[in-house]
Amino acid sequence: MPYSINYSPTFAERYPVALAAALVDAGAAVLAAYLAFYLRFNNTELSPLYVAGAILWASLAVLMLFLVGAYSSWRGQSFARRAARSVSGWLLAATALTMLGFLLKVSEDYSRLWFAYTVTLSVGLGIGLRICAFVALRRARRSGRNLKQLVVVTPAGVRSSKLPSEPALREQGYTVSRAVSCSSSPEWLEELAAAVEGTRAHEVWLMLPLNEGAQIQAAVYALRHHVVSVRFMPQLNDLPLLNHQVSRVAGFYSIDLSVTPMDGPARIVKRAEDLIIGGLIFLMILPICAVIAAAIKLTSPGPVLFKQYRTGINGRNFKVYKFRSMVVHRESGGQVTQATKDDVRITPIGAFLRRTSLDELPQFFNVLQGRMSIVGPRPHALAHNEYYKDLVESYMQRHQVKPGITGWAQVNGLRGETDTLEKMQARVEHDLWYIDNWSLWLDLKIILLTVLKGFVNPNAY
Repeated sequence: MPYSINYSPTFAERYPVALAAALVDAGAAVLAAYLAFYLRFNNTELSPLYVAGAILWASLAVLMLFLVGAYSSWRGQSFARRAARSVSGWLLAATALTMLGFLLKVSEDYSRLWFAYTVTLSVGLGIGLRICAFVALRRARRSGRNLKQLVVVTPAGVRSSKLPSEPALREQGYTVSRAVSCSSSPEWLEELAAAVEGTRAHEVWLMLPLNEGAQIQAAVYALRHHVVSVRFMPQLNDLPLLNHQVSRVAGFYSIDLSVTPMDGPARIVKRAEDLIIGGLIFLMILPICAVIAAAIKLTSPGPVLFKQYRTGINGRNFKVYKFRSMVVHRESGGQVTQATKDDVRITPIGAFLRRTSLDELPQFFNVLQGRMSIVGPRPHALAHNEYYKDLVESYMQRHQVKPGITGWAQVNGLRGETDTLEKMQARVEHDLWYIDNWSLWLDLKIILLTVLKGFVNPNAY
């Protein structure tokens, strides 16, 4: 059975809505500074000193709102909590600006009344905009738009009336597409997988007691071919938890079992990293790409670029670009034969490109498109996904994030041919470790290691 593609990525998954929210907040901060100047001085022509102050205020506000999590997803969160985070972010920005003015000894150059007006108006505009967004979202969700489809798993014998209230769930951005009751018979696992496939569910909620550990493990295994978020929601309201990573979604405690880390602020950071670093690298490598393209065209017949479909984030296929390193050939039955040492299909130019990883340079265009990232699990051929998904546990979880040009596995020597199951298992283990421990600093470390030792590798055929 081919692996499943549960849903196509939305606009927000490729170009985060949180980035637009940050730009709106920055605009609100600058507008508040202009209005405050008018209220204080009855004049709208800000001096250069106040223009610099307004820009600094907007920058600090966005930074602090980002740090307090004001740009994370609203789905499943109450408006009061979102508003509290927003207010705390604005107040932290005001505190930081006050301290900065004191340390730089420039606070006397600004009107204190202007500063007070600016902070007050910024908070008012920020909360007002969030109220408008919240009302618009609530109306859209009540009418059936902007909802994530849920498949809910309940213990045997639980009546549908004990499921979460549908109107309450809709306000939080969810709707129950199917409820599956677990049982001692294994048929319920097939029903669960069919429900996820048939409803194109975004998430599966396992609302099971703690003593159903075997059923939880079985459910996660049954969904191993589906790129779907899985949440375990035991009834822990009366159980004191100490230092546990438990979130609260739509009024229920959630232990996240298989959820992408690229959400909210992390998605903004990751995309900004790809656009800034990837854009600079793309401009730098254009002359090199032109030389390589000419060399390929002059030494062997066929196109300059090799295009092949690979699996990207959320299981969606995309077309990856590489410089052609083999003679033009066709394999029967959709088979994909990995390159091996002394492979006769590889051209002389292609051997050099593969050994130095220069054949991967066109993938920076994939990065700018938003389909790949600079750092992430390497995308495998579709046929390899089909082959390894049943042999390597959690193999498909690699697709919870965008595939990368380089990755943690590659800088640890796990690149090139995977001619044994053990090599693929080791690569997947490194990919999953990267996903579980992602940070901006880890990405920068991997990029640096790639520059230092990743270009030339004897395992790259």
